[in-house]
Amino acid sequence: MSDEEDDIILSELDDEELVAQMMDDLYDGLKEEIEEGTNILLERGWQPYDVLTKALVAGMTIVGHDFRDGILFVPEVLLAANAMKAGMAILKPLLAETGAPTIGKMVIGTVKGDIHDIGKNLVGMMMEGAGFEVVDIGINNPVENYLGKAAEEKADIIGMSALLTTTMPYMKIVIDEMVAQGIRDDYIVLVGGAPLNEEFGKSIGADAYCRDAAVAVETAKELMARKHNRAHAG
Repeated sequence: MSDEEDDIILSELDDEELVAQMMDDLYDGLKEEIEEGTNILLERGWQPYDVLTKALVAGMTIVGHDFRDGILFVPEVLLAANAMKAGMAILKPLLAETGAPTIGKMVIGTVKGDIHDIGKNLVGMMMEGAGFEVVDIGINNPVENYLGKAAEEKADIIGMSALLTTTMPYMKIVIDEMVAQGIRDDYIVLVGGAPLNEEFGKSIGADAYCRDAAVAVETAKELMARKHNRAHAG
C-alpha cells in the first residue's frame, strides 16, 4: 500500500466510493476501517440491511469466490471474516430492531468425539457474511445438542463438521435419529470436513457435502431457495 492510499479519509468519500473502499478493506481484513465505514453509512441514513447486503455481504462474496478459486487462503479469509464480524456487531442489534430478513438460520457444530473447529468457524463466519443467521454450538456435540438447538432456534439448516475419520460416522447417527423422530424433512443437513467426500455425504443421507466454506454458502443459498419455492408451491 502506498502512503497515498494510507491517507484515505473514509468520511470524505461519497457513498459509492465508500462502499467500494469498504469492500477493499474487507478483502484486506481491516477491522477498524470496516467499523468506521459501517458507522459512517449508518450516520448518513443508510438502513442497516442495506449496509449489510451492499457493503459487507457483497465484499464477502468476492472473498468467498477468491477462496474457492485458490486466490485467497484460510488465514486471509479468517482475517476478512473477522473484519466482517466487527461490522456485524454494530449492525446486529439494529437489524433485530428493524426485523430485517435473513436468508435462513443455521445451527453448526463439530460432532461428538471431535474437537476441531477451524473449518467449522470459517463456515460459520462465511455463512454470516452471506446473510445467514448462525448459531454455533461448538465442538464434541452429541445428537441431542444438534436437535435440541435446531428446535429451540427454529433453524433451517443443521451443519455438521468432522476432521477425524473415526468421528465421521457419528454424522449418520444424528441423521438416523432425525429420521426416527420424523423430523428429517424439517431441516437441510450439510456436512463437511477434510476426510469426507460426496459419496459419504450421500451414503449417510445428508442433503449435501460441502468441501469448503465457499461451497457451503453457495449450497445453502441454493437449498434455501428450493425450500422456499416448495413452501410457496405447497
